[in-house]
Amino acid sequence: MLDLFSNSRPDKQEIYPDLFVLANFVKTAPLLKEVEQIIEVSPFRKMMTPNGHYTGVALTNCGEYGWTSDRKEYRYSKIDPLNGRPWQSMPDRFKALAIEAALAAGFENFEPDACLINQYLIGTKLGSHQDKNEKDFSQPIVSVSIGLSAVFQIFGNQRAGKAVNYRLQDGDVVVWGKSARLNYHGIRTLTVDKLNPTCQQRINITFRKSH
Repeated sequence: MLDLFSNSRPDKQEIYPDLFVLANFVKTAPLLKEVEQIIEVSPFRKMMTPNGHYTGVALTNCGEYGWTSDRKEYRYSKIDPLNGRPWQSMPDRFKALAIEAALAAGFENFEPDACLINQYLIGTKLGSHQDKNEKDFSQPIVSVSIGLSAVFQIFGNQRAGKAVNYRLQDGDVVVWGKSARLNYHGIRTLTVDKLNPTCQQRINITFRKSH
């Protein structure tokens, strides 16, 4: 497992071809305040998936488009299905961070129009999956970690097999694209941080160009 217990990490590390971790890239307290404002209007919720189950991780969105699901399909929508109104605009702080992180990882001209916000509580996980509902795979994915640390898993172009594991910390940003754009990836089950027992959740902000 890469850097699982390391206290000394490079600022930028390519942990898989075309997949980069920017360690301690951003101070997260201002981002969390933005999230709190977003969930006042569009609260976290679990969505029904096409296989008839609810998502294990609660989510919400901001930006022009939001990622949603129901018994029919996964898709991007301009409307929050919970309140029937457009998603809130992406905060300027969010968009600037996404563009800056993409550029730091070598991806120019990133213009995200969708921001998915996931809430992981202790005991939750995200199984291996691809981000494949977007219309332009030439654009990267930018993912920001806030709060409780979590083990990020990269499986490559197959869902199963041996994963590359990396423990993400508060303030880390992962950026992937090009050959890694459709890689399967996931988050292992979150556990209590014995060194920081008051931290009970992880917020993950993921930026995408959906259209």
